[in-house]
Amino acid sequence: MENIKRVEPRTLSGFMELLPQDQIKFNEMLDIIKKTYELYGFLPEETPIIESSEVLLAKAGGETEKQIYSFRKGDKDLSLRFDLTVPLAKYVAQYYNDLTFPYRRYQIGKVFRGERAQKGRYREFYQCDIDIIGDGKLSIINDAEIPSVIYTTFKNLGFDNFIIKINNRKILNGLFDELNISQKKTEILIIIDKLEKIGMEAVKEELRKLELSNGIINKIEEFFKIDGTTDEKLEKLEQLGFNSYIFKEGLQELKEVVKYVRLFNVEEKNFTVDLTIARGLDYYTGTVYETNLVGYESIGSICSGGRYENLASYYTKKNLPGVGISIGLTRLFYNLKELGLLNTTKKSISKVGIIPMGSEFEEAVNISNLLRENNIPNEIYKEDSKIKNKFSYANNLEIPYVIIIGQEEKEKGMFTIKNMITGDQNMLSASDILKILK
Repeated sequence: MENIKRVEPRTLSGFMELLPQDQIKFNEMLDIIKKTYELYGFLPEETPIIESSEVLLAKAGGETEKQIYSFRKGDKDLSLRFDLTVPLAKYVAQYYNDLTFPYRRYQIGKVFRGERAQKGRYREFYQCDIDIIGDGKLSIINDAEIPSVIYTTFKNLGFDNFIIKINNRKILNGLFDELNISQKKTEILIIIDKLEKIGMEAVKEELRKLELSNGIINKIEEFFKIDGTTDEKLEKLEQLGFNSYIFKEGLQELKEVVKYVRLFNVEEKNFTVDLTIARGLDYYTGTVYETNLVGYESIGSICSGGRYENLASYYTKKNLPGVGISIGLTRLFYNLKELGLLNTTKKSISKVGIIPMGSEFEEAVNISNLLRENNIPNEIYKEDSKIKNKFSYANNLEIPYVIIIGQEEKEKGMFTIKNMITGDQNMLSASDILKILK
């Protein structure tokens, strides 16, 4: 044993590991998200973490391709998935004939990106995605249901003060048509997407680098200064009198989304029309969303997404429009913990600790089985140890109840149950204990 070369235990930068009480909270959040998605009828989907590089990188390029974890196994070129959308596209194209459309799916899983690790940004992280995929067409009402899912999810997670920002890319494209700058729309959208982070003056400076005139830049600024209530913003957009067909179509879609968002009972304080939401990716073609915690905007969007016209164009000729959102759970968890907004005090899953005082293991196993049959999480302390250590174990894990089994309990066929918070204890039958614990 003395000749063993020991390696320092360490975790790679950019990979999250949690202690049990944090992991319990993380899992609770994950379960809430999953149950909420299922509450809206989304079907579970699971795709491989490893894919053929040819399949996974069909649509990749630029910075994304540089961040892919790729490797060779024999003569196969393989990669780790970097998001859940590309695997979805492959999945829908591959199983098209076996799916019912509109196809409503959720997937919660780890993705991998070899980007520079920094505070709150990880190389391995959980994404929680939902998407609704149409076959040839997809009703705009689906775009309105997505904010309802976001709203219910964050309400169920225990948050009240958040805002879902909604826009439509067609409105922005229509603006660029009116100003005759459509040829530069991608670069402009990327700059506009930085507005909240860098401010209008910095945005204007970046727009000047695109050789836009001061007159055009001023009109862009005026457009993004449109404010008021949701209905007032929609009215002001109408009053612009733009002739662009794409602008009119986007405005009509936005009005429809707002109408049905309200029908889905999303509170007015929790959503707004925000014309600055562009979503930097040229991927989105219609409705777009970003969600922020009010008062904590510095952590960025906690849930985002939008409408896209053709999900699987790199895998099939079929037209598959869709709409979806993603919650980056790992990053969200980190930021909420850093801000002190998470209650991570729960140290154990067990509701009951069972303590045999001597050799009463048969009775301990019997009561343990009965508790589990009644969906009561429990564990038996099995080590040969002092009574003090047995109770310390339960105390350290903050297990709320212990069941004590000694010689007297064994002879009477009873059990002593102790409330570890109040200190109250009573010798009761198994049936009476169940009444207390249920």
